[in-house]
Amino acid sequence: MKNKSRILMILAAVMLLGLFFSPLWKIRLEAPQYPNGVNMYIWINQITGDTPSTLQNINILNHYIGMEFIKPDSIPELTYFPFVIIGMVLLGIGIAFTKKRKLFVFWGVILMILGALGIYDFYLWEFNYGHNLSPTAPIKIPGMVYQPPVFGSKMLLNFKAISLPYYGSLFLVLSMIFNILSYSLNWKNWKK
Repeated sequence: MKNKSRILMILAAVMLLGLFFSPLWKIRLEAPQYPNGVNMYIWINQITGDTPSTLQNINILNHYIGMEFIKPDSIPELTYFPFVIIGMVLLGIGIAFTKKRKLFVFWGVILMILGALGIYDFYLWEFNYGHNLSPTAPIKIPGMVYQPPVFGSKMLLNFKAISLPYYGSLFLVLSMIFNILSYSLNWKNWKK
């Protein structure tokens, strides 16, 4: 195996550490009463906003329509995702020093599966969050649900909810690209 392939695999693994420094996802709420919008950022280990009070403000708004409060401490994924990422980094670095191309593919497939599972988990969280409404909510509209979109935008009463990947997602994509390059760079040499 050539050193370039090994270096690319190490880069693929180390790139995942960027997830600790930038949010994976952004949900933006726009409404006439919020001309600058309200931004919520979802990291692998926390949920933040533009200001320390953003989450509190979102929770106050959600109270009126019966949505549960967003409590980062009660979301188990925010506790174990960092360990999954560190495990993938260590596994990827270890695989870089093997000469087994199947392990390069295995790591890439696991990373893609984890990414897909993360999006599915996010969808389930949003579904439960937007559908399980309190019957004692001050504002009740029969048949109305408040599930934000996973990708794109959606009107929720007078709020436009916009949900899109954020900068942290680029680290995940770059990791996948470096993994594919590390495998394919020496395909002819490995085939022999």
